[in-house]
Amino acid sequence: MTRIVFFDDGLEQLRPLNDLRCAFDIRVGPLTNAERLCTYLQADVGALWVPEAMADLVRDEHDAPVNRLPAGDAPLLLLNARLPMPIEEFARLEPGSALVEAQTDAVIGARLAADQARVLLESGTRPANTITIDQQVLLSRPWHFKTVRDAALDFDLALIADGVAEDGDLPQEVMHIGEHRVIIDSTALVYPGVTLVAEDGPIVIAENATVRPGATIIGPAFIGSGSTVLEHAIIRGHTTIGPVCKVAGEISGCVFQGYANKAHDGFLGDSWIGEWVNLGAGTTNSNLLNTYAEVLCQQMPDGKRERTGETFLGAIVGDHVKTAIQTRLMTGCILYTGSMFAQSAAVAGTIGPFTWATDSGQREYRLSKFLDVMRTVMGRRDVEPSEAYLKRVAVIREETASPVSDS
Repeated sequence: MTRIVFFDDGLEQLRPLNDLRCAFDIRVGPLTNAERLCTYLQADVGALWVPEAMADLVRDEHDAPVNRLPAGDAPLLLLNARLPMPIEEFARLEPGSALVEAQTDAVIGARLAADQARVLLESGTRPANTITIDQQVLLSRPWHFKTVRDAALDFDLALIADGVAEDGDLPQEVMHIGEHRVIIDSTALVYPGVTLVAEDGPIVIAENATVRPGATIIGPAFIGSGSTVLEHAIIRGHTTIGPVCKVAGEISGCVFQGYANKAHDGFLGDSWIGEWVNLGAGTTNSNLLNTYAEVLCQQMPDGKRERTGETFLGAIVGDHVKTAIQTRLMTGCILYTGSMFAQSAAVAGTIGPFTWATDSGQREYRLSKFLDVMRTVMGRRDVEPSEAYLKRVAVIREETASPVSDS
């Protein structure tokens, strides 16, 4: 079996998506980048090559070797961690060759012997046989989740469906509309009065998920393991709810990384939601400008505005962000890790990490206070942050500290 080495080249500008995870663990559909590629290629993860700042965290969360190659001399398939989808050029990737993205000059993948792989990973030296492709296939900005969202969701749902021979009978008094498949895991609980609309795409409800009475799910859509769709929620098409989330209100075209709550009314559209996020009651976002123009975003708080190629783009919400009741999130806003918003004015633009925002202004979120809240929130899901996780949070906080006073 092919052994894949996922490498994080450190060239991305994906924050806040990858503040607390490497790019191969980012979810742009039901599967993470690594899960999707391994499943498609029927391959195992042989090793993970990451920046040293992330190495301890990755070791905590993965069994594969980190920053060391697997034993043996068998050829390895190196894949960039920012590659979300398989590409047809894989078939042209012969031993001793590499694929390079022309626009960014980044290595997409390479099929190399172990000694060649080590040279590429440690020094960046590429093999002589290099194939350049014009198509941009690597994630390089946080809004690229939207660029690949639909393709990733369709691809993942097809992969999941391939492993399920028959859909089985629907639970009692659950309505199925449309010709596409509805796959409900045997351990999932779908209450009477739920409507599953599969006219435009399939619906998958994963293990131990719960869909409460009166909820409507419109395909294509995925409800992840251990997640709950609350009463009368409307989950519109092109939505992925990752594992152990609780969602309500109207959600359209969103990706939830996992372990997040939107447990009340309010609209959320074309947005990416990180882990351990809590969106207060009535939190609502805009995903379309009044002018219907292309959305411009700043990847960094002090960065230049860039074209996204998107007309519909909501909020990008980093891990551990919290919003108070009736918070309004403007089109294309990016909220960095660990920020808290309790302001009456709409939240707009790109807001840096560990921001404490109220009507009195913006201050820094004191680390000790943040960690107390973080431990409480994670403890509610029986998760204890590791020392590596705590260290990574502290590093992010230190990197972004400024002279303004702490909250």
